[in-house]
Amino acid sequence: MASGAKGQNSSQSGDRKGDTARAERLRAALRENLKRRKLQVKGRAVAGTQAAKDSSQAAPHDSAGFVPDKSKD
Repeated sequence: MASGAKGQNSSQSGDRKGDTARAERLRAALRENLKRRKLQVKGRAVAGTQAAKDSSQAAPHDSAGFVPDKSKD
């Protein structure tokens, strides 16, 4: 059973020759992914404020179809 305990630790980085290169590639990929996600969030926030500005300047939408009160003329 003692040999099985050694096998469990073999997934830690540094045990094999290419592990450091793989870990560096993963770090770089994670950094790029984080940058991309931050840009997406920023873009959505800008688009949201643009939509809010556009909707506040547009005429109000009357989905019920009410007509203005004619008795006020």
